[in-house]
Amino acid sequence: MTEPDMPIALVINDIPIDEHCIGDRWQVGDINQLAKLVAIIVMGQATHAACILRELTAAAPAFTNESLQNEAIIKLTVQEKKQSPRIGYPRWQRDGLIFETISWIAARQQYGADVFLKDPHVSATTQGLDGLMIEMEPGGLGITQTTIFEDKCSEDPRGTFIDKVIPAFLDRHENKRSAELIASAASLIKLSGIDDEAAIRAAERVLDIKFRRYRASMAVTSEFDTDEQRKVLFSGYDALSGIEAAQRVGASFVVDGELRDWFDAFAEQAV
Repeated sequence: MTEPDMPIALVINDIPIDEHCIGDRWQVGDINQLAKLVAIIVMGQATHAACILRELTAAAPAFTNESLQNEAIIKLTVQEKKQSPRIGYPRWQRDGLIFETISWIAARQQYGADVFLKDPHVSATTQGLDGLMIEMEPGGLGITQTTIFEDKCSEDPRGTFIDKVIPAFLDRHENKRSAELIASAASLIKLSGIDDEAAIRAAERVLDIKFRRYRASMAVTSEFDTDEQRKVLFSGYDALSGIEAAQRVGASFVVDGELRDWFDAFAEQAV
């Protein structure tokens, strides 16, 4: 049952960038709701988090126990030097995990229940595809759009975009590392209810750039929260050739204060 006046985790707005891409701006709506959702997802319950976002209900885990809580706390804690037993992860890995989770929440909020969305990683050290979203024709007969995510939390967002995000997207654009993409897409397509053979045949369309969209999501401070700075940040997106501006999305998650300080405080609240 939907609760009245439930807080919204993120406020999401469309914003202009330039002639080569379109933009999204994310900002915290309700910090408590967002922190609870992140904690739930880090406990391996993204499916339950999706239900919370869909039904606009209070954010609480479907179930928990002490070991599950302790595992989540370790993932949300900074540990710069190796030690045994492990009590956390390097800050860049911890913050990357949190931001990938926030990116997933933004996509689920923005696109609703009618898309198939790869669950975020639940380990700070997991590599590979940051995010994948599949949109299907009515009846699940074919893909209408595939969105590939790159989520980066860096104190040098411009350098990270041009040196890491664009090369990663170019690999996808040239259909390198396609096996991972096909496997992830087929798993998502099966959620539509079609059988295994139909799912793998439908997954072939993820390799067709006509049905491809890219979303580069960057965590930034208010310094980058202007029209001019967004143009600078996402300059070079047209390196992904042969597609329309609407197939290139530049998303900015704007935080208050210094970037690492914000993630420290947020992680503490999630814990």
